[in-house]
Order: sequence, then C-alpha cells, then structure tokens
Amino acid sequence: MDNSITDVPGIMVGNAENISAGTGCTVILYPEGAVAGVDVRGGAPGTRDVASLNPVNLVAKAHAVYLGGGSAYGLDGVSGVMQYLEEKGCGFDVGVGVVPIVPGAVLFDLPVGRPDVRPDREMGYTACHNATDNFSSMGNIGAGTGASVGKISGSRHCMKGGLGTASRQVGDLVVGAIVAVNCYGDIIDPTTGEIVAGVLNADKTAFLDTMNIISGSSRNSDNAFSGNTTIGCIATNADFTKAEATKVAMMAHDGFARAINPIHTMFDGDTIFCMATGNVKSDPTTVGAIAAEIMAEAIVNGVKNAESAYGIPGYKEITGRIKEK
Repeated sequence: MDNSITDVPGIMVGNAENISAGTGCTVILYPEGAVAGVDVRGGAPGTRDVASLNPVNLVAKAHAVYLGGGSAYGLDGVSGVMQYLEEKGCGFDVGVGVVPIVPGAVLFDLPVGRPDVRPDREMGYTACHNATDNFSSMGNIGAGTGASVGKISGSRHCMKGGLGTASRQVGDLVVGAIVAVNCYGDIIDPTTGEIVAGVLNADKTAFLDTMNIISGSSRNSDNAFSGNTTIGCIATNADFTKAEATKVAMMAHDGFARAINPIHTMFDGDTIFCMATGNVKSDPTTVGAIAAEIMAEAIVNGVKNAESAYGIPGYKEITGRIKEK
C-alpha cells in the first residue's frame, strides 16, 4: 500500500500540466469499465457526462474519470481521454464501434498563470499516456497545478492548493481517494482540528479564519476570487451497483466537510465520483465511511505537498513563518 488511489487493483492515474500557464488535468483510468456514481454539491459546478451515471440510465460503467483545471473550457480535455480509449478499443459497444464513457469535472484556476491556456484535447490525451498504476506524486501536478485555497479575501491572501491522494485496506477491500483542492474555504486537519491552509493576514504570518470573517459580516460582497471548486474521485474494488456507487460518492462529501470549512458554497462546484471495479463483496455504508476519512486525508495531503507558485505561498513556506512568529 502506497497510500494512493492506485492501491486499488487496476486503477491507473495520469497527469499532464502546463506549468507556466498554471493549469493541468488528472485522469483516473479503468479501461475495462468500472461501475460509477457521482454526487455534485457545490453551487457552481462544471461537469461533463454526469447524467449517464444516474442509476436509472442505460450506461453501466465508466472507463475513466477526468479532473481538470480551466473552468468550463477545461472540459475539452475529456475529448483526448476518449480518443485514447477509443484507440485501445475501450468503451460502450454501439455496434459500429465503441464510445468511451468519461465523466468529468473542472475547477476554476484561470486567474493563475495564463487564463487563455486551459486543458485541451492534447493535454487529456497526454495525461492518459502518462498513466501509471503506481501513482504517488502530490501537490503542484495535474488538476492541482493552479489550485489555491482560502480565497474569501482575494488572491493576495490565499494559499496554494494541490492534488492529494490516500487509501485504506480492510481485509481484501481497498478504497482510494484522489482530489484536486481548490476551495473557497480553509483546510482543517481533522486529526488536530487546526487550520493548515487558508486565508492569510496582510503579512502572511497567521490565518484569519474564513468563518470568523463570514461571522463578522452579513454579506460577502467583495470576493475577488469567486471561482473555486474541489473535485475528486473514490475508487474501490468493491462489487457495487450504480446506486451503491452513487451513495459512496455522497458519503465521501463528508470528507470534504471535515477538511474544508466552509464547503459546498455558491462559489464552489464541489463534485465527487466513485468507481467500483467489482471484485470484492462489501456494502456502501462500510466503503462510504472509509471514503469520507481518506478523502479528508487526501485533501490535507494535497495542500501539505503543494509548493509555493505563481506568487501564492505553499504550506511549508507559511508554516515556517507562523512558527517563527
């Protein structure tokens, strides 16, 4: 176990990014097709092909999940993932060929780097080529490249977000999480209850606490960084129906709530997918409870591994300043 979503047998993760532009994408691949569900809770989501995951609809499995930057423009990266899978002959059989099922979600990172450069077909295709079943990199990579957190007071007071992952094994059952952390609120370590990343004071030596700011004003009318969104995916080797996978995605949002405060705001498009590869007998309550815990852990891992970039300080830099103070 590497504490990664790729601890789930058969799951691969690929990333591609444009460092100078401050954006990228992450692809979670299971070419054979995994039973999938999704739960969207943020007020400003950017998604593609999520309706197919509704338990009442025809399609039974997804062949990949796409997480990208670039706001709605970044959904173009899904086309590259579909091209890659089609070339491999992976997809929903429609008689005259295959149609890969690739639901996706995007976050808002346009103010970082270059707003005119976003994940596209080529980047999505490259991410698939980079896919590995031994993924461990975190921070400024893939969909986390241009991510930031704690933005209630604007870009001058926020911190760097990033891509995080975690996993847990219980007997034969394996559950993994991956998440691109790019939220309006602060990041809280559930093991200590302390803020580890978020909105900073003027000299960037202390956290202001987003909830303190909200509690002191009946209206936030000066939000200079109104695009956020945390997006992620749970993978498990459990044998689930689409309805059960959807329930796990719903329960995994509890991990968002434990590690991000506030969460699911009108400025966030928070979305979680679940991919069940169908090998181990389990139940959605067990997997969902585990998913919530490891999703919270993945969120903390993402910000703690994020390096300072684009004029936005990272965890290590800010932690050093706070300790010095």
